[in-house]
Amino acid sequence: MIIQTRALIKDFGKERVIGPLNIEIQKGQIFGLLGPNAAGKSTTIRMLAGIIEPDSGSADIVGLDLRKDSSEIKSQIGYVSQHFGLYSELSVIENIRFYASLYDVTDEKRFEHLMQKYELDVYKDTKAGELSGGYQRRLSLVCALAHDPKLLFLDEPTAGIDPITRKRIWDIFYTLVSEGKTLFVTTHYMEEAERCSEIAFLNHGKVIARGTPEAIKKSLLDYDTYTFTQTFEHTMLEVLNQHDKIVLINQFGNEVRIMVHKTLHKDQLETLMNPYAKEQVLLNHAQANLEDVFIALTQQDT
Repeated sequence: MIIQTRALIKDFGKERVIGPLNIEIQKGQIFGLLGPNAAGKSTTIRMLAGIIEPDSGSADIVGLDLRKDSSEIKSQIGYVSQHFGLYSELSVIENIRFYASLYDVTDEKRFEHLMQKYELDVYKDTKAGELSGGYQRRLSLVCALAHDPKLLFLDEPTAGIDPITRKRIWDIFYTLVSEGKTLFVTTHYMEEAERCSEIAFLNHGKVIARGTPEAIKKSLLDYDTYTFTQTFEHTMLEVLNQHDKIVLINQFGNEVRIMVHKTLHKDQLETLMNPYAKEQVLLNHAQANLEDVFIALTQQDT
């Protein structure tokens, strides 16, 4: 295991923010941590990276004790914060040299290799603050990789990035895994969660689901998911939202996705909706997607 936590807890004052947290992460995978705002994702990643200390519990990171071996752990991990944390007035190469120097790394050939690999060489002397958002993320990643860590913590690394750049960054992530590194990623994007080897849903500081994306999509055994085509009908959606056996209604253009408890049968649901529908409702069974499960589980846990 490259990460193993045992009843890890973090409190801020009298408020429990994380825990008890028990997770195990294998080497060489991309582990995704998802959760709504204020669920504790950034606190978790900062705690595991040794930036803040847990209040109780224990953890092994890269085979070392989180409490006893904090300095050694930091030499073997890389961390990319949620917000751009580099020095805007320094150039690309100056930022890389500075962050590498924190680990006593001065290998200019390695810096050149990293800049070429991540297409930053043409911006070598450009100030970090003048780079586009996508290239700022690349620079943050290169700075985190300068000392060749085994494990990378990436806190919402593609937030605010356009889809094309996001795909390119994920291509980089896959390359890093193929090179033997392990990635711990927090994200709000469900399509990114699908790209992870394993994911966990965090809510109110606790893991409420964990597994491969496919396993999690099949985890809600007590619920059925349906789709149907319908132009937006406010009255019908209002009636459905008030029904205690309907967990989730999501409309995408003219397609509506609805998740219900199995005790509410398909014909009962159609009977309930048809008086308010502009056209006759014909429900089709569908597999729950990650967004369906994510919303359903966090609503249950509220």
